[in-house]
Parts: sequence; structure tokens; C-alpha cells
Amino acid sequence: MIIFKVKRVFTASIFLIIALSSCESYKNIPYYQDQNKKENTSEKITNNSAYLIHSGDILGINITSRNPESAGVFNYNLARVNGNAYNTSPDNPVIGYLVDDSGNIHLPLVGEVKVGGLTTTQVTQQLGKTLLTYLKDPVVNIRIVNFKVYVYGDVARPNSYTITDEHPTITQALTLAGDLNITALRKKIVLIRNEDGERKYINIDLTSKKIFDSPYFYLKNNDEIYVTPGRSKLTANGLPVLGIVISALSVIAIVLTRY
Repeated sequence: MIIFKVKRVFTASIFLIIALSSCESYKNIPYYQDQNKKENTSEKITNNSAYLIHSGDILGINITSRNPESAGVFNYNLARVNGNAYNTSPDNPVIGYLVDDSGNIHLPLVGEVKVGGLTTTQVTQQLGKTLLTYLKDPVVNIRIVNFKVYVYGDVARPNSYTITDEHPTITQALTLAGDLNITALRKKIVLIRNEDGERKYINIDLTSKKIFDSPYFYLKNNDEIYVTPGRSKLTANGLPVLGIVISALSVIAIVLTRY
């Protein structure tokens, strides 16, 4: 009778351990589950917002023309841009024109240029026209050199990442972080954004293709992305302990069945 009870307890314990160590249900893993998987489909892109420049951004501006020497005065130089440049550290410098609190940058000869609320494409076109006064056939290239997002939680490579694309997206950031781990909760991605004096927490569901229509699909500078771990993440971390428990239960069962 005692042996029977021991076997029953032992069997129940094994089943409990297996249940605890099981992975998340597969149905919660694939992305964009509401997509028609039986045939190829296409949808009109209704949300294609380019990033708008705002105060605190650093613009890397390169200007060329038929006369390189004339264009040289406009290109970034620490000695020439008094107080309008930004350099984060000597070891890892970010060099460019800092957008001030009013949304302006200051170029040599040109002076104050309004860039806040514009895309890099718009600023490129605007400067190209302005520089015709000073240069022949000017060519302007602009990129934001300090656009950074922070990805952490249940991802392969949690870290801060710099994105130079004019349309930075949450999927780009997650790809840079090595994608979500298999244990991550794809329905519980949290986007944290400081905007208009407020800290916003936005829940993102990657299992639905509706994410592409969300205004939060496109990122802003210094956005944070937190990926919530599933229960199986905790279980996976505890597998060595569970192995010891199983071994101990096996030894106890063997001893009790012999005596």
C-alpha cells in the first residue's frame, strides 16, 4: 500500500514538473496571425510616417558643390561652429548640428535654419534652395546621427541601437536586437515614449498585422521597447534546479520501493 502511494506521488510529481517546464503554446508565437495565409494578398499602406526632426536631434550635414573649397565652410567643423555642435564623448563622438529648443540649427553664413517638425528630406530640399545663394549646384545630404532606441527584456541581444533610416520602425529595432526569444510574450510588447512632457506606455501586439496601421509602429528618438517574458522563461531558467529535483525524487522512490 505504501509502495503504491509512493509511486502515485512520484508519477504526479513528474507530470507536474513536465507541465511547469513546457514551452509557451505555439499559437502565441507566430507574428501577424490575422493575415490570410492561404493566398498572397496586398494592402494599401496608410501609415508611412517619416521621422520628424525635433529638439535634441543631431544632424549630420554634408554639403558639396562644383567648388569644393566654397562648400567646405558649410560642412561641420568644431572650430567653425561655435556652440552649435554636439559631441557626446571623446571616446564615442557624435558630431553634427544640434537642434536647439526652438527647433533651429545654425549654419555658417546662412545663420538660423528652422528644421524642427520637418523630415530630413524636407530639410535637404530647403537647404539646397537656400545654398544656391552661396554655391553653384549644391548637393546636400542629411541624416540624424544620434537616433537611438533601447530594446530590452526577452530578446536575444538587449542593448541600445542607432538607426539611420528615415522611417525607423519597431520591427527594425527588434531585428537589430536579434528578434524576440521563443519565450517572449508577443502580445505584450511595451513601447515607452517621452513626449510632450509625458511618459507614455503603449501596448503592442505583434501577433496582429494591425501593428502596421498603428501610429506607434514608427519610432521616435530615445524610444524604449520592453519585451515581456513568458512564464516559460522563468521555467527555462529553473531547469537545472528541476533536474536536481527529478533526480532526488527518483532516488527517494527507489529507496522506498526496496524497503
